[in-house]
Amino acid sequence: MRVFTHPACVAHEPGPAHAERPERLRAVTEALRATYPDLVWTDAPQATREQLSRVHDAALIAQVLDTQVDAAIQLDPDTFMSPGSAEAALRCAGAGVAAVDAVLSGSEKRVFCAVRPPGHHATASVAMGFCLFNSIAVAAAHALGAHGLERVAIVDFDVHHGNGTQAIFENDARVLFISSHQLPLYPDSGRAEERGVGNIINAPLPPGTRSEGFREVWERDLLPALDAFAPQLLLISAGFDAHRLDPLAQLELEADDYRWITERLVAIAERQAQGRVVSLMEGGYDLEGLRLCSVAHVGALA
Repeated sequence: MRVFTHPACVAHEPGPAHAERPERLRAVTEALRATYPDLVWTDAPQATREQLSRVHDAALIAQVLDTQVDAAIQLDPDTFMSPGSAEAALRCAGAGVAAVDAVLSGSEKRVFCAVRPPGHHATASVAMGFCLFNSIAVAAAHALGAHGLERVAIVDFDVHHGNGTQAIFENDARVLFISSHQLPLYPDSGRAEERGVGNIINAPLPPGTRSEGFREVWERDLLPALDAFAPQLLLISAGFDAHRLDPLAQLELEADDYRWITERLVAIAERQAQGRVVSLMEGGYDLEGLRLCSVAHVGALA
C-alpha cells in the first residue's frame, strides 16, 4: 500500500505550545515505518491553484500562498501560518489529489496520506481550526471534476465536526458527507438536523461516549447509509482525536475502534467502489494515541 507524505508537512510551525505540532506527523510516520516495512512511501506533489479553486475562493488561496510570512502570523485564535505553511498546505492538498489519481487509475487500491496541517475545518473562504486548505474537499472535487465520478463519499470520524467539508458540499448531491463527532465541542456544528440536500448525515456523540456507543451509531445509522449511496470512491477524514488519551476532547475510543471502523469502510468500498479508498490524516493530539490509532487504521486499510 502507498503512503503519500512530504517533509514540508513538518515545516509548518504554528508555535511551540500549539497542539497541532510537527511531532504529530513524526509520531505517525515513525510508527507506520516500524510496523509496516512494506509500505511504499511517496513524496506528495503540490496541488495546483486550479485544483484548489474547485473548492476555495481566490481570496483564501491568495491569503495562504501569497502572504509574505517572515514569522508566525495568526489567522484566528487557533490557526497560524509560518514561513513553511504555504508549502505544507500545498503538499497536503496535493497528496489527496495524487492519491485519488492513483486509486482511480488502478495503480493502487487504497492510499493513506500522512500529512499536516489538517483540513476539514477550512471552508471555501476561511482558514480556521488549525486548517488552511480543505484537502479532502480538494480531493473529492478532483475526483468529480477531473475523473467524472458521479458519487463520492466522504466519511469523517474526527472528534471535531468537519464543518468546512460539510459547508463546501452541502448543496452537491454527488457528494455524501457522513460524520460522527463529539457535541458539544468545537466548532459547534454537526447537528443531526443539518442535512444539506439530503447528502449530509451527522451523528453527534455526547462527551464520555465509549466504544459501544460509537460502534452502535455506525452500525445502525451511518454504515447502512454509506452502503445505500453506493459510492464510486470512498474518502476518509482520518482524525484520531476521539481516542481516550486525546487532550482536546472527551470521547473514550480505543485504537481497536479505528481498526473496526476501517475494516467496515473497506468492506463497503469493496462492494460498491472497486475497493477504492483514500484516507487523509486529520486531527489527533496525543502522540501515543496517534501512534496506536494510525497503526490500527493503516493496518486495516492494507
